[in-house]
Amino acid sequence: MADRPQPIARTLALGGAPAALLVALTLGTLVAVLARARGFSAIGPADLAAIRFTLWQASLSALLSALLAIPAARALARRRFPGRALLIALLGAPFILPVIVAVIGLLAIFGRAGVLNQGIVALGLPPVSIYGLNGVVLAHVFFNLPLAIRLLLQAWLAIPAERFRLAASLGMGPAEVARFLERPMLRETLPGVFVAVFLICLTSFAVALTLGGGPRATTVELAIYQAFRFDFDLGRAALLGSVQVALCIVASAMVLRLAAPSALGAGLDRSVARWDAAGGWLRAQDAIVLGLAAMFLIAPLAAVAIRGLPALAGLPAPVWHAAGRSLAVACGSAMLTIGIALPLVLAIARARPGLARLLETLAMLPLATSALVLGTGLFLILRPLADPATLALPITACTNAVLALPFALRILLPAARTVEADFGRLADSLGMAGWTRLRLMTLPRLARPLRFAGGLAAALSMGDLGVIALFADPDGATLPLQLYRLMAAYRMEDAAGAALLLLVLSFTLFWLIDKGGRPDAPT
Repeated sequence: MADRPQPIARTLALGGAPAALLVALTLGTLVAVLARARGFSAIGPADLAAIRFTLWQASLSALLSALLAIPAARALARRRFPGRALLIALLGAPFILPVIVAVIGLLAIFGRAGVLNQGIVALGLPPVSIYGLNGVVLAHVFFNLPLAIRLLLQAWLAIPAERFRLAASLGMGPAEVARFLERPMLRETLPGVFVAVFLICLTSFAVALTLGGGPRATTVELAIYQAFRFDFDLGRAALLGSVQVALCIVASAMVLRLAAPSALGAGLDRSVARWDAAGGWLRAQDAIVLGLAAMFLIAPLAAVAIRGLPALAGLPAPVWHAAGRSLAVACGSAMLTIGIALPLVLAIARARPGLARLLETLAMLPLATSALVLGTGLFLILRPLADPATLALPITACTNAVLALPFALRILLPAARTVEADFGRLADSLGMAGWTRLRLMTLPRLARPLRFAGGLAAALSMGDLGVIALFADPDGATLPLQLYRLMAAYRMEDAAGAALLLLVLSFTLFWLIDKGGRPDAPT
């Protein structure tokens, strides 16, 4: 029987190539931009202002998302009601919701002519502007509040049921349960939730592009875009990209110092009965919290559907052509994501602990990477080989695949480790290796997480407005870029129809890959 875990040489043979490709596509592209730069511009006052604004909006967005998620996650953890599963599933919608579509929906509710401002003006009060810091933070909370709720909900459900039984037998009320059971869990979990949201907001591009509102609301990613698009100052862009990577690394390291170890111990995996939350006032409180959270998530989507449906049939031909290009890019990106993620995940699952941690760390590098720097580095590397105009879509697909890799890793890795733990020794004893092991043991048990990861990667790519904004010519735009151009030209009816089309295509593509493609998928 083979030694367990797998030898280093075998692990490197399986995961070394994907890991090396990741390093080349993240750090290597940054080096390529630096190498092509003609001199290195020092960070000026505008860049310092962009760094300060980026840190401020990311911190504020992460703090609000984490704090607002606490009552919503607690309500979901201690209540059972009809439609609970549907509501929890709805919390996953922002993961695949195109950013530009969400901006359209948020403008319909919170914009200058939106529902909220109409009500404020009717009361004789001045309207509220959604642009600038207010809009950037609002959009980031809209996207990341569901993520924070899901993460905290899992932590709440992980508290052993025996602890709640013991609390009930000791006559503890809601205040004591919060003090002795829930607060220790939050001290352990909240730092990780905060940093996860902080990193997402730190590298955000489309939100700042559409809602930033001027130089005072410029993020580092938007400053990188301006350096590429308008100044073609590669040195300044690469320097800002390096600053962004450093900020992400520092933020990730901080969570290790802030998080407290768990002191709850293990349980027997029994269902949780919450006697402490039986009061009528607590029920009403949870109902109000969940109602407000659902309204906050559903209202922008409903606004997109209501405003876009009348204009859908009359969309101009360039919008439909852009939709076809987006579908091609999304499918290619999903296949690339799975092609890189699968061997890397299998190598991590079979590796010794030290090597597994190294490979896992390398797989998370895209979270700290600027998509614009990555795309420009690929563009510069491939430029001598082909016409730049023909590279926009392939570079976009490749960049989106790399950026989706950390999410695919988090989806696939637990399942891959379970397969190795349950069947790895048996497969070794039978001499199963290579394609035979993959076909008979691994793929059948990873089919569902592979489809989920592929669907998520396709949907994220479908709605991306990043690299394509740099290099696409007027005839090569994807649907998000075409939508942004319609908004910039104040063709809001066509923009509403294009937003609805993008929303429908993104959700349909995710469903077809994740559920519709399974033989056992429910109908």
